[in-house]
Amino acid sequence: MKKIGLLSDTHGTLSKRVIRFFENVDEIWHAGDIGTVELADELSAFKPLKAVYGNIDDHMLRTMFPEDLRFSCEGVDILMTHIGGYPGRYEARIRKHLYSNPPKLFISGHSHILKVIYDKKIKCLHINPGAAGNKGFHKVCTAVRFVVDGGQIKDLEVLEFERTKFNSLNSQYL
Repeated sequence: MKKIGLLSDTHGTLSKRVIRFFENVDEIWHAGDIGTVELADELSAFKPLKAVYGNIDDHMLRTMFPEDLRFSCEGVDILMTHIGGYPGRYEARIRKHLYSNPPKLFISGHSHILKVIYDKKIKCLHINPGAAGNKGFHKVCTAVRFVVDGGQIKDLEVLEFERTKFNSLNSQYL
């Protein structure tokens, strides 16, 4: 059994609320637009980190993390990318991977909108954790945590709070 903290679109800032929400997770998964190497390093120092780079991430983050990450966790096949779209509207670049060899869990970010959707066509759960950072058009910051156990994804919980200047890990916002 593994407890997972999932976030995306931090854009270099992260509220301590998210860190408290992830206090008891075993791993953090970041679906891109990390923003800074410093934030990636802080997350890695806190918990084991699996991540992909996003469209705003610089060459340093692109050397640290892949564009797509396919891995297994507790018997669950997972595919994570930043720009992935949604069931019925997947991005062309990732669509062929999803349809030819569907994972059990597909994770993407980019939209800044939290969505959890089951794609009946390919029998795959899609999670977009929304945006956890303080930059972007979103008015609400979000992150999710869930349990992966015995091939099952369960006990999904959502953290949601109003986006304001917040006390960030890197003290950029106080």
